[in-house]
Amino acid sequence: MQSLYFGCQPVISMGGVLDSYEFLYTQKEHSTQENYFIFATVFSDVLGKFGTKAVLGEHKAFVKVDEKLLFSEKIFTIQNEFFILSLVDEVEINENVIKRLEQLNTNGYLLAIDNFSPDSDSIQNYEKLLDKISFVKINIEDSFVVSQEKKKIVDSIKEKDITVVGTNILDKFNYELSKNLGCELFQGYYFSKAKVFEDKEYKAPRLDLLKLYSLLVENAELEDITAEFKKNNEIAVMLLKYINSGAFHFKNRISSMHHILTLVGREPLVKWLMLVIYSLPKSSSAKISPLMLMIKNRTELMERILKEVIPDAGKSMLDQAYFVGVLSLIDAVFEENLEKILDEMNVYDVVRNALLRDSDILGEIYALVRDIEAFKPDAVIDFEEKHDLSNGVINKIIIECMQEVTAFEMAIASIEG
Repeated sequence: MQSLYFGCQPVISMGGVLDSYEFLYTQKEHSTQENYFIFATVFSDVLGKFGTKAVLGEHKAFVKVDEKLLFSEKIFTIQNEFFILSLVDEVEINENVIKRLEQLNTNGYLLAIDNFSPDSDSIQNYEKLLDKISFVKINIEDSFVVSQEKKKIVDSIKEKDITVVGTNILDKFNYELSKNLGCELFQGYYFSKAKVFEDKEYKAPRLDLLKLYSLLVENAELEDITAEFKKNNEIAVMLLKYINSGAFHFKNRISSMHHILTLVGREPLVKWLMLVIYSLPKSSSAKISPLMLMIKNRTELMERILKEVIPDAGKSMLDQAYFVGVLSLIDAVFEENLEKILDEMNVYDVVRNALLRDSDILGEIYALVRDIEAFKPDAVIDFEEKHDLSNGVINKIIIECMQEVTAFEMAIASIEG
């Protein structure tokens, strides 16, 4: 367990809906050692300890499979209801591989080809496999060029009822390339800061929420805050839903919006408002914003890692760690420069410097959180060594946070109906 590192990267649909995950895993004894795929037994033991459903929720996850794992009987310990087996491109296609994939199909496994190149050589290489494959993953690297030939190949693959996934989407350019190619699902770090699914009708509620946020942090009179809530019925309804979800348990009956705000308190309201800003889907077709789930993960990581580094961290410092996480993608929401937004929000210097300069311990943890999302195990190892943490403690936190995010997503989905 101590030398295993895990990560989940979201796979997003064209409409901005979280479709599935890429489940990343590696085992390292030293930070300089090359990655290699771990045995399925270890993989299953770790997930068995935490609970696969608790980590992934209702979503499936792609998991890479090399030749050694493919022909091991241990592959059948991977749960087919949760995982899509993604065949790495190093596997040489032969009759034994084809028979093995047929056996996996018969046992209910969905299969994918990882790092597929849309060219005639790949089509020829994988021709005998395509009737067994449900997904093809294409790496949209910077040098990738969309040609008519590649588009025709992608169209021919889709005609076989195979879903095409664009991976390594690092920026808008790569995203546009993948769409132009004909990809239907998208995976990559770009979607942690996605500005691609924005509907104009969702911008107004966010601006109203930010105004309410400013009134709360500036210690405005409760009457002024109540009046602002009354101007925004949609936001007031959201607050009522949140209260009714079981987040609060009031002894007395609630008599008015003013009463609600008094009982909830300013600080919980500020945190709630920031989550709601992210919860508004960037597409009207999405019930739950992937951005909101990412912020939930970031805030959990920030607070939990801080507690490991500074066990006696006070409430004020933990709150600052929380706000570093919750504000870290605010520029993606408002499509404005982060520094400008932080100026307008009058954010404390310690939070501001952590976000803009990776300063001090909060900035260092924030940098680590970004490395975790980009699946850089070396950064985790270096952080643990620098702060004299137990080997594997960060990875344990990562998986616990996955569980928290999944539980959060399911709770929100139940509220939405």
